[in-house]
Amino acid sequence: MFKVNNINIDKAILLAPMEDITDISFRLICKELGADLVYTEFVNSEGLVRSNVKTHQKLTLMEEERPAGIQIYGGNIESMVGAARIAEEEKPDLIDINAGCWVKNVVGNGAGAALLRDPLHMERLVKAVVDAVSTPVTVKTRLGWDKDSIYIIDVAKRMEEVGAKAITVHCRTRSMGHTGEAYWEWIPKIKEAVSIPVVLNGNVMTAEDVKKAFDETGADGVMIARGAIGNPWIFKEAKELLSDGKITTVIDEELKIKTALRHLQLAISVKGERRAVIEHRKFYSGYFKGLYKVSEIRNKLMVPLYYAEVEDILLKYLENLKAYKLAG
Repeated sequence: MFKVNNINIDKAILLAPMEDITDISFRLICKELGADLVYTEFVNSEGLVRSNVKTHQKLTLMEEERPAGIQIYGGNIESMVGAARIAEEEKPDLIDINAGCWVKNVVGNGAGAALLRDPLHMERLVKAVVDAVSTPVTVKTRLGWDKDSIYIIDVAKRMEEVGAKAITVHCRTRSMGHTGEAYWEWIPKIKEAVSIPVVLNGNVMTAEDVKKAFDETGADGVMIARGAIGNPWIFKEAKELLSDGKITTVIDEELKIKTALRHLQLAISVKGERRAVIEHRKFYSGYFKGLYKVSEIRNKLMVPLYYAEVEDILLKYLENLKAYKLAG
């Protein structure tokens, strides 16, 4: 059971915070398709305390996407405390601390997974944030820095002791990045060590993976990251599989195209038309992967600046796809 303050969800399925992906429009799409809890992109604490406008914009939450969390990252305790207080003004349901990001420019500044190299500093940082805000604080981390420093049991205990209300564990080390199989077998061990909810993350790419993760590990929640990019229906499929034992949603070309357009409409409502149309281009390869002659369409979609043009291209493509299927 994922229970944090007023959030109480059995077998919670969460959308992971992802840079340049989990903006409001993507979170809303995933929420509409069954995500129980969504997170903002991870937000730079230094940018927040220095009043960077673009950084602060990442904090915005809409009522329709709740429950929702804001994730912040940084290695400086004072900046993280300041960032948490700023984030709290947006009234998130929880504030999550990123202690798992593996990319070089993050860990190089002592943030993300770099915190795993100094568990005592990580403990102090999390405690300071917990003490600074009334919003529940959670932590997302990894098993360890590398295979020779897997201290996740100790880290999880430290997080619980200083007041973290839940812990999400990407079941790889920092040195693994996104490569190799995730070591899900650590989740039951972590659950034995702490009483706070434990969420599994890592190598969850399909609805079947979600069910397998719950069945094999007893996790309180499963967090989906890359598995949701281009496939936000994964949440709906997983819910169907968990409740009915089978997936009934049919993801055909019409659903893919109409969902991509719905996603773009939501983005326009938040960002404005021109910006949304341009930024939405990064999602097309995921949405339309495997469709007939899709490369030609992706190239065409790199040109429009207005929604009507995008809609026209995609609806004509849909008609062509239907004709192709009938002919085949």
